[in-house]
Amino acid sequence: MVLLLMKKEKEHLIHEKILAPNSFPRVSRLRLLKLLAENLVSCNGTIINGRAGTGKTTLATDFTRHAGRPVSWYKVDAADRDLRLFCEYLSATLQQQRISIDAERLLQVTETVESDRAELLAEAFVFQLSEGKPEPLLIVIEDLHLIYDADWVVPFFRRLLPLLPVNVHLLITCRCLPPAPLWRLRSKQMLRVVEETELAFNLEEAIALFETYGLSEEPATIAWNRTNGRAAPIAEFASTPGRAGRAIADSLLTLKHSTFTSLNGPAPDFQT
Repeated sequence: MVLLLMKKEKEHLIHEKILAPNSFPRVSRLRLLKLLAENLVSCNGTIINGRAGTGKTTLATDFTRHAGRPVSWYKVDAADRDLRLFCEYLSATLQQQRISIDAERLLQVTETVESDRAELLAEAFVFQLSEGKPEPLLIVIEDLHLIYDADWVVPFFRRLLPLLPVNVHLLITCRCLPPAPLWRLRSKQMLRVVEETELAFNLEEAIALFETYGLSEEPATIAWNRTNGRAAPIAEFASTPGRAGRAIADSLLTLKHSTFTSLNGPAPDFQT
């Protein structure tokens, strides 16, 4: 009966929002995976910060395979700026790994009129996550930037992060850094930030990606130079049939043109 009531209460939730993506990258980026693994034991939370197309979600998804612990995934939408709705989704994804999470008790906190209800809710989540001796957990909150304007976001996460149990790590993806009171927690060794510059493919990673398409180092190098290693453009470059060949041809034409110009001066103008 209890399980039936819980199921009915969650019928209005979009369950895809609390499921980790099934897709995985063609190439695992060991450099970044190692960094995230180190963060698991050295701090309470990690922010992966970068614009669209920089590979935030792909990296977070791949890390769920390598983290060596259960994962609770929550993809935020703009509507989730409502504290009660946010609480419903967060408790629902946590319940998939921690059946002891009491969503009803957590939701009761959101109904209080006290100004510090966000902090009280954070403490309630921490209390329930700390009960017993549960196994380690990775909590992924994707696209948190969509609700930065909610007045409860800063007090909730500012209270949550320092109190998280040592076996629980929070991984956040966002297109811009959270308000200053949050990301400044990194000065206290509680939060690490993976910046957009770190998300860019290095040349070795680009070559490895192109090899999965049967392409050589030459087009990989051209693509890396043209895209500055940005994840989405370089992946599109590698996966588009014929583009690598056209890029090599263009590169050779450019080289020949520059050689001709240097040997003979400016190219003649044959227009009449």
